[in-house]
Amino acid sequence: MNCKTADEIEIMRKAGKIVAETLVMVGQQIKPGLKTGKLDQMIEDFIRSNDAIPAFKNYQGYPASACISIDDEVVHGIPGQRAMKEGEIVSVDVGAIYEGFYGDSARTYAVGAISDEKARLLEVTEKCLVAGIDKAKNGNKLGQISAAVQKMAEDAGYGVVRQLVGHGIGRQMHEEPQIPNFGSPDEGPVLMTGMVLAIEPMINMGTHEVKTMPDGWTFVTADGLPSAHFEHTVAVTPNGPDVLTVV
Repeated sequence: MNCKTADEIEIMRKAGKIVAETLVMVGQQIKPGLKTGKLDQMIEDFIRSNDAIPAFKNYQGYPASACISIDDEVVHGIPGQRAMKEGEIVSVDVGAIYEGFYGDSARTYAVGAISDEKARLLEVTEKCLVAGIDKAKNGNKLGQISAAVQKMAEDAGYGVVRQLVGHGIGRQMHEEPQIPNFGSPDEGPVLMTGMVLAIEPMINMGTHEVKTMPDGWTFVTADGLPSAHFEHTVAVTPNGPDVLTVV
């Protein structure tokens, strides 16, 4: 596995802080009527103003700096002319490259007042992320992260997306290992100090099934019910998990 040195992790912490600050700014800007393309431009400008590069822009041909996914859109929603509406939930996934290393984080926001059902989905999905991070410890099996996320989600009656996974991260956006949000705690490699993981539960209110839209990027729930997405970049250390994507 691709383990990072302590110095490399400190650079990744700087990349992560830029991503975290970007998401704080996003939370301050999201409101009914805001167009997703306008938010994307604000995100790009903010990242560049911090001496970093938007990691998603032109990644495998992706046309924007952020993935902005509304309601039944799970991930990889392409920003454009769509305006956010009161009561929607919006998942914003942001990456930044700083001094050659990547930071990656996502969160799902309420647009104005949302239903109790949507609020519970956000709360449980964030708890899934916390449960997964808690298992990112030296000597644990990778599957312990996956199983913790799955249990939290399914105990709440939600579907865990299976076609998309978390990932290792470092000098590349996607490195080994892949990190499913479901599975047995006995599976996967043993976690070691220096591994850096992007843990990202994608949790659906209904079925776990998803489908791809004609744009080739956007994943939506198969049943049209809402989905939420929370993500942090986390380093495995001798003292436990160290979340790098915080302000």
